Amino acid sequence: MRALPVGDRALLVELADGEETAAFHAELLRRRAAGVLPPVREIVPAARTVLLDGLDDAAGFAAGLDGWRAEAPDARVPDTVELPVRYDGLDLAEVAALWGVPAEEVARIHSAAEFRVAFCGFAPGFGYLTGLPARYAVPRRPTPRTAVPPGSVALAGPYTGVYPRSSPGGWQLIGTTDTVLWDPARVPAALLAPGTRVRFVATAAGR
Repeated sequence: MRALPVGDRALLVELADGEETAAFHAELLRRRAAGVLPPVREIVPAARTVLLDGLDDAAGFAAGLDGWRAEAPDARVPDTVELPVRYDGLDLAEVAALWGVPAEEVARIHSAAEFRVAFCGFAPGFGYLTGLPARYAVPRRPTPRTAVPPGSVALAGPYTGVYPRSSPGGWQLIGTTDTVLWDPARVPAALLAPGTRVRFVATAAGR
């Protein structure tokens, strides 16, 4: 763990890998909920970093991190977002070939996994979800599409993501959901936030 100053009131904490980042982020949230975390305006996780913005004493906070022990996120989280999916993506056959399974097995394998939002980015409402075993990691497409339809469920590297709106993208498309991921009229606007547990549920049409 390494803490780097960002201005006078922020820290960027670098971690060894995604698991350590998830554990550190979960520990920050636990301490904030317990009222023992110093005031901080924002806690923003990424793939291997966590940004803490709005600290009154960033240097003092960094000095105290040496004594921290962060445990893995609690898997017994009661609130899980379920996303119904039609496994009808344009790249379903290609992903099946990469996994070495029949196309219909992709839906079973993917919907059987328990996902967690590791961090958010790329577009409002877009979460990077971990949960698939490492052997199912797939490369991005060599040529990104100029427009990916909203609701597309996609894979890239170790992550699953759902495109909240139409945008360019190079992820492998395996399915579609009608769930609205980003709605400015909703509070909160984003359905998915770091730490959220997610289950993909194959619809009858997608089985």
